[in-house]
Amino acid sequence: MSKRRDLYEVLGVERGASEAALKSAYHKLAMKYHPDCNAGDEQAEAKFKEINEAYGVLKDPQKRAAYDHYGHAGLGNGDMGGAPFGFSDLSQSMSSIFESFFGAGDFGNTRPGGAERGSDLKYVLKLTLEEARTGKQVEVKLSSKVTCEDCSGSGAKPGTSLNRCEACSGSGRIRSAQGFFTVERSCLSCGGRGRVMVSPCGKCGGVGRVAKKKTVNVSVPVGIADGMRIRLAGEGEAGLYGGGPGDLYVFVEVKNHEFFRREGDDIFCLVPVSMVTAALGGEIEVPTLSGSKIKVKIPQGIQTGRQLRLKGEGMPSLSSPSRCGHMFVHVVVETPTNLTKRQKELLETFDKESSKENHPEAFSFFSKVKSFFDNLASQ
Repeated sequence: MSKRRDLYEVLGVERGASEAALKSAYHKLAMKYHPDCNAGDEQAEAKFKEINEAYGVLKDPQKRAAYDHYGHAGLGNGDMGGAPFGFSDLSQSMSSIFESFFGAGDFGNTRPGGAERGSDLKYVLKLTLEEARTGKQVEVKLSSKVTCEDCSGSGAKPGTSLNRCEACSGSGRIRSAQGFFTVERSCLSCGGRGRVMVSPCGKCGGVGRVAKKKTVNVSVPVGIADGMRIRLAGEGEAGLYGGGPGDLYVFVEVKNHEFFRREGDDIFCLVPVSMVTAALGGEIEVPTLSGSKIKVKIPQGIQTGRQLRLKGEGMPSLSSPSRCGHMFVHVVVETPTNLTKRQKELLETFDKESSKENHPEAFSFFSKVKSFFDNLASQ
């Protein structure tokens, strides 16, 4: 599938579509383009593969979060949700299609008691380079679904209980013969839970969770870099009918800095130096990421592009915060502008008294150029 094709467009759903909407759209398209229903149609087969790959990404909360934030680049190496299309994908697709035919619900994925794990949540955290250097504690405010306090997540009205489902004898599964096959599906009477709710909880409507805003404390480690993510287990949405919670993924974005550029654990700072200081040498003060200033000695005759290393003034290592990278002062010799008449006269006098010893690189370059053209002329 083309990496430029939007995955939501492939399934014909809007961004932010619920898991149920994604699943419904996938089932309809899979039924329409399945190779068994379109024998010999290569376009239908390609479309079926495309649909499976798109759904493989979007049904996975972690991959979907990465795709929503970074697009196809967030999937890495063209990862479209699993192995190349083959027998495994086909068998999974057929299971989903059997669900549509026989009303099996979450075929092969229903958990004991019908409980379902909650969805993962994502949050984009923007940091300055200074904050990435020192780390920090951040309070993240989220709109989520939390366990209903009235029923403790069971979905049943307080004071009532869940009765065993007579249709499936409490197993949550029913087997039925379909020709030569025996198909096992979720029990329609209890929705695969194995228990029947006599009176649903009035606060959550029987699902065991309610929408609520919550605050999560996030510990940002020292030396974190742009594009990294922090996983907080159990801080996602509460599950249905008492199911376990999902996770919270915090994606980190580090803002561009006015002076500094990061490469790994090293920091680079572009520093302009006057022509006089570059020629005669001297000292300059440069800022550091810690907020202090350091005096840097400029050697005589320094050229543009020279880098001066300040040991240990870079970023702390994420794996070992006590070890830091370095800061490199990238020198740019500034040519003076807006000269006065007197300044021009002084520079002209300097130029007349200059020799190849004062400009060895220029003299060497133009000598080579002259030799090049002399050789051409002789040929």
